[in-house]
Amino acid sequence: MRDAGRLAAAIDIVTEIEARRKPAKLAVKAWGEAHRFAGSGDRAAIAGLMLDALRRRRSLAWMMGEDTPRAACIGVLRFVWGWSIERVTETCAETPHGPGALSAEEAARLAAPNGLNDAPPPVQGDYPDWLDGPLARVFGDARAEEGAALTVRAPVDMRVNTLKSNTEQVLEALSGMDVHAAGGLPTTVRIDAPSATDRVAPVETHPAFIRGWFEVQDAGSQIAAAVAGDIKSAKVIDLCAGGGGKTLALGAMMANTGWLYAYDRDPRRMVDIIPRAERAGLSNLTVLSPLDKEPLKGLDNKFDLVFVDAPCTGSGTWRRHPDTKWKLSEGSLALRNKEQDEVLDQAAGLVRPGGRIIYVTCSLLAEENEDRVAAFLEARPDFRLGDLPKTVARFATEPGMLRLSPAVSDTDAFFAAVLVRAG
Repeated sequence: MRDAGRLAAAIDIVTEIEARRKPAKLAVKAWGEAHRFAGSGDRAAIAGLMLDALRRRRSLAWMMGEDTPRAACIGVLRFVWGWSIERVTETCAETPHGPGALSAEEAARLAAPNGLNDAPPPVQGDYPDWLDGPLARVFGDARAEEGAALTVRAPVDMRVNTLKSNTEQVLEALSGMDVHAAGGLPTTVRIDAPSATDRVAPVETHPAFIRGWFEVQDAGSQIAAAVAGDIKSAKVIDLCAGGGGKTLALGAMMANTGWLYAYDRDPRRMVDIIPRAERAGLSNLTVLSPLDKEPLKGLDNKFDLVFVDAPCTGSGTWRRHPDTKWKLSEGSLALRNKEQDEVLDQAAGLVRPGGRIIYVTCSLLAEENEDRVAAFLEARPDFRLGDLPKTVARFATEPGMLRLSPAVSDTDAFFAAVLVRAG
């Protein structure tokens, strides 16, 4: 495909996402199935253009003077990818596959765009207006900077599986992919984000992955799991296990000692957890299915650690899922708060006296983080904030709590708190 066809396709996909509220990944997949002639390079370029348009929708609309999928995608070519005005002009006007020649207004905007210096923080940070107050509460004058950091392409992070390998072996195995050690933890390695038109490194096809030497997992998620600290020989349950990413991290930290249980209220999210555990060499895992009758019966007060990767808005993952920030609403935030309170209450019944709850979200918002911890501690005076392990203490925002973000830690955004039950 030529540039004109790629641009037109990206505009069509963004339009489909907005009109039908279809998830970005599904929209790209549907387009690919309907256009089998497109090669892998074409699909990578189209997806990259579409995602960059969604990541920077507010700032692009400000610069282009129009908030449409066409304006956003054309704006990406000029202001994000750095194409010359001549190249953009020729691409749009190319027939029969281009999206149509530039208007006089579009050409003028591309030549002399509105600068962002005078734009309000939600435009500079590319987030919805209603989130300005909540983000100001957390980040103050840095909120636009934090939002802008979530518009940058994310790297491919991997966690070395210490049950089967070590960091040196994984770095050697993946040396042809420009992999390097990343900050945060000794077991984190990274491939930097690809350029706009390149495909993401296919690490999951590598023999080292198939052998279970590593898992693909954002560095922030790895740090959040590490908040559990020393859990060898402990009794642990991952109460919102989902696909098992943090479950596997906990299992590696346990070195196949103790008891590790995984549970999630949605059985569909747990489909991959058993084959992933088998590949990782995890032998101390018991999977509890919500399809079973009373799967948590008899487990009250049994666990040394209850790990709660709570359902949340996912605002910390906007680099990877930019379409979700434009769908987020105050109503959905309130629903998540209710679910978070419920799962914390459930966790409190499972942890033994003297045991700990690790509460985690991939959210930027205090409403899902500090507020939920405060509400829990008010309702449960038998709990208090505990200490962060030394391995992650440098990320602390206050005693017993940490926050990660692309601007601060070069990871997705996460929050974690340690809650200790009185002995």
